[in-house]
Amino acid sequence: MISFKGAHFSKDIILHAVFLYVRNAVSYRDLEEILEEGGVKVDHTTLNR
Repeated sequence: MISFKGAHFSKDIILHAVFLYVRNAVSYRDLEEILEEGGVKVDHTTLNR
């Protein structure tokens, strides 16, 4: 079981970002742009963590 305790974003947003990253093999900067288009403001360095 994955613990999302202390995460700044909801579990759904985190899992969606991971899905996009793994499925489409995009960079963190590209993933940042994709999420921003969906209304989620996140920095690419946060995604790296």
